[in-house]
Amino acid sequence: MSNASHSLAVILPCYNEETAIAGVIEDFRKYLPDAAIIVCDNNSSDHTADVAAKAGAVVLHEPRKGKGNAVRRLFAEIDADIYIMADGDGTYDAAAAPDMVKKLSDEKLDMIVGLRDEEDHAQTSRKGHRFGNDMINRLVNIIFDGNVRDMLSGYRIFSKRFVKTFPAFSSGFEIETELSIHAMRMRLPVANVETRYFERAEGSQSKLSTYKDGLRIVNFIVFLFKEGKPFAFFSIIAAFLFLLSLALFIPVLNDYLETGLVARFPTLFVSIAGFLAAGMSFICGIILDSVNRGRLEAKRLAYLRFNAS
Repeated sequence: MSNASHSLAVILPCYNEETAIAGVIEDFRKYLPDAAIIVCDNNSSDHTADVAAKAGAVVLHEPRKGKGNAVRRLFAEIDADIYIMADGDGTYDAAAAPDMVKKLSDEKLDMIVGLRDEEDHAQTSRKGHRFGNDMINRLVNIIFDGNVRDMLSGYRIFSKRFVKTFPAFSSGFEIETELSIHAMRMRLPVANVETRYFERAEGSQSKLSTYKDGLRIVNFIVFLFKEGKPFAFFSIIAAFLFLLSLALFIPVLNDYLETGLVARFPTLFVSIAGFLAAGMSFICGIILDSVNRGRLEAKRLAYLRFNAS
């Protein structure tokens, strides 16, 4: 199904979800009967693709493992006016989709995030996952001056112009973080809608590793901070180097004022190198900030070529 046009498209990135995917497809067909349903099988080792095809979904195949790779393939291949993205494990409430689609269309939004009900989330998710989600929300809100409430929710509704102008760098579970940060950097109209969050279908297992994937997400946030706010990023580095160099230089200066001699030449050389590195970092931040502004303007112009949903 390459570049086929549909008004609504339900896109489901999946890895080893043969026990749940048929029910997910059935639920979305029930509540969005006019929508095309597309499953991207992310190199599953079970029969996810066969089960999805028998359930009536169009199946794409992405051999590179990682949710980000599957989402990038879906965004590139599928043409629709509105996209509904969910996981294939049966945890998200398909019944909420029609109202979310209507809200996005009526209010000319570019993304709606399905907020997982707090009570449901507490009952169905590990404590470490919830803690990590909260910490990531706070970190991103501080760095990018946002108001994210559920960064790692995989239930989202998108406009066409969001999907077709989203760069999609990430390869794994950090894709949700990239989606939210992209919307904040581009200052796109976004809304949150609280939805039910269910237990995974029996026999389905979580693919998320609390520590490994959490670390990858934090690393990706730092990467996007460098790419999106280079002046702030390199200014922090410059300030650290300057203060460290100053702390090394002051004792050398005091010795010189007291004795007229420089007794610690290695320390002096290190402090001078630190001052130079701080200056270079600050200048890099200024230059890269100008480059980033040009890139952001280009993204904005590409975004404006599409009409609102």
